[in-house]
Amino acid sequence: MMERFRAFWTKVISPVAHLLIKLGVSADAVTLVGTLGVCAGALVFFPQGKLLTGVLVITAFVFSDLIDGYMARLTGKSSKFGAFLDSTLDRVGDGAIFGGLALYFAGPGDSTLYLVLALVCTVMGSVTSYARARAEGLGFQAKVGIAERADRLVAILVMTGLSGLFDLPILLYVALWALSVASTVTVAQRIWVVRQQALAEAAS
Repeated sequence: MMERFRAFWTKVISPVAHLLIKLGVSADAVTLVGTLGVCAGALVFFPQGKLLTGVLVITAFVFSDLIDGYMARLTGKSSKFGAFLDSTLDRVGDGAIFGGLALYFAGPGDSTLYLVLALVCTVMGSVTSYARARAEGLGFQAKVGIAERADRLVAILVMTGLSGLFDLPILLYVALWALSVASTVTVAQRIWVVRQQALAEAAS
C-alpha cells in the first residue's frame, strides 16, 4: 500500500521537482529544508497544543522526502552521501515529531503517561532503524517488522491531525499505545531474525 501511495505522490510532485532542477536547487538542499520544516512544525506547534496546524506544516514538508529522491534519480546524481544524508535526517525528523508530542504532553496535554509513550516511540523508532542498519553492516538482513517508518509516520500524523481537528484526544492516545507496542515488537523481531542468521552462519 505504501509503495502505491509513494508512486501516486511522486507523479503529483514531479512538476515541482522539475522546477527545482531548472532553478539549480540540489536534492540535498531539498532534504535539508524538508527536515527543517518538519522539525519546525513539530517543535513549534505541538508544544503549544496546535496539533492540526503542526500536522499540516509537517505534511507539507514530508513530501520533500519524495521530491529529493526523484530529483536525484532524474538528474542521475544519486550518491551514497545523498542516501546517507536522507536516512540520517529522516531520523531527526521522526525524533522531532515524537519529541514535539512529548513536549505537548509535558505542557497543555498534561499527561505523564503519554509523555512517556511518546518518548518510547521516539527511542524504539530509532532503534528499529538502527537494528536494520547494523544488521546490514554485519552482512545480515533485518527488514522484518510490523511497524516500518512509513507506517509509523502516516499513523501518527493522521491520528494527531484528527485528534486536533475533532478535539478527540483519544485518537492520539490510541495511536501512541499502538505505535509503542508495534515499534517494540518490531525491534524484537529484528533481533530474533538476526540472531537466527548469526546462529546459522556460526553452524555452517
